[in-house]
Amino acid sequence: MKTVLSLVLLVCVIGSGSFVHAESLKAGAAISNITPDIGTPVIGGFVPFPSTQIHDELNVRCLVLDDGSKKIALVVCDLLGIHRIVSEEARRLIQERHGIPAANVMISGTHTHSAPSALGDDRLEPEQKPNEYQAFVIRRIVDGVARAINNLRPAKLAFGSMDVPEHLFNRRWHMRPGTVPPNPFGQTDIVKMNPPAGSPNLMEPAGPIDPAISIIAVRDLQDRPLSIFSAYSLHYVGGVGSGHISADYYGYYCEHLRKLIEAETSVPQSEDVPPFVALMANATSGDINNINFQNPRPARKSYEQIRYVAEDCAVKVLAASKTLEYNDTIALEARYSEPVITWRKPTPEQAKWAEETIAAGARNDSDLSFIYAQRATKLAGYPENTTIPVQILRIGDVCVGTMPCEVFCEIGLEFREKCPSKHAFMVELAHGYFGYLPTPRQMQLGGYETWIGTNRLEPTASEKLLAELLKLAESSGEKP
Repeated sequence: MKTVLSLVLLVCVIGSGSFVHAESLKAGAAISNITPDIGTPVIGGFVPFPSTQIHDELNVRCLVLDDGSKKIALVVCDLLGIHRIVSEEARRLIQERHGIPAANVMISGTHTHSAPSALGDDRLEPEQKPNEYQAFVIRRIVDGVARAINNLRPAKLAFGSMDVPEHLFNRRWHMRPGTVPPNPFGQTDIVKMNPPAGSPNLMEPAGPIDPAISIIAVRDLQDRPLSIFSAYSLHYVGGVGSGHISADYYGYYCEHLRKLIEAETSVPQSEDVPPFVALMANATSGDINNINFQNPRPARKSYEQIRYVAEDCAVKVLAASKTLEYNDTIALEARYSEPVITWRKPTPEQAKWAEETIAAGARNDSDLSFIYAQRATKLAGYPENTTIPVQILRIGDVCVGTMPCEVFCEIGLEFREKCPSKHAFMVELAHGYFGYLPTPRQMQLGGYETWIGTNRLEPTASEKLLAELLKLAESSGEKP
């Protein structure tokens, strides 16, 4: 793909909107460390493995905004994802101890594949009590928000968006007839996830990319950068060392942006000014990754590609943040809902296949047919329905929507187009983990993200969740 930087900045003053009277803004940011012990299993593939090295620290990054009448908190965890109990308990404690309503706190995972699991034994079913690592993460989230509250100071804020398409590739491909290999169920899909790079059998991607990096930039009244919250539709980069725990490009981006800002800011920091904190959330990247399938890149050393993507994005975000107009009067609003969605269940044919496959036994630890037979059987025992947490945060005329899934990017594009706010973007993997969320059209094409056990919600779940999110956005305020 031709490298193109389109700094099509939505350079704007974020107005207070017509829905709430706002006083002068305050903002505070902080970081809490959630790095586990060496030996903690790393999750990201089908089979977890013990970690042997901490390459770079995992963190919870927190930004708290206060408009004088409401506070909201944006929290991003360097984790593959979080079980909903982590979000529920952390938000309960934040409300109890620090007075920020649970509905006003957004907690998401980045989706680094080089981290331990905070998903628990069953990432879908309700859990009665957090396990040891989940409890640790909950404490650190609550502490991080408390520290951010302690760092609150008069501030001003701006929104920007720039297109950085060169790192993004849709990973689902149409291939020449007869060249898509059978799936674990013994059937053939129409599209292939992560096809052989450079294959002559590639035809076209099955969907778009969302090239935007959306940023919420915060400065104090002396123009010192306090924080930048970012969201980009990139699944992860990968290419870490064997057995390494790493925050992937998300952590590298945050640290490089911090270093750039500390080196370039024209206003010196002082001891009473907290360090700058960057946050990088995962936007909607369920079908997006960093592999150019048409023109494969040469092999790179561990962390080389992570560094390249992170540093390139950080440089472009910093340049964008300098061109924005900042406003110190920002109204805040939040909406939270848990619509009822039906669990996906195996068909009679799938149930019979699963029973026979499990009876035959696994050929090895990574036998996909056996793994998916177990997943399908487990889903068969689930109740009919579940509730799915979705959330809207209004920050002036910016609307941030969340879903607890690996969301296909076209859902994020549709949210941005239909949201009544002037500016909008989505964050995925917030308040839980419920598998992949394809559109109904993508469900018909098949592929890894649509397989029962990878996809766990009813085929029209994306439409229902998007409709609920847009309803919440509509109720949170009108476009100026």
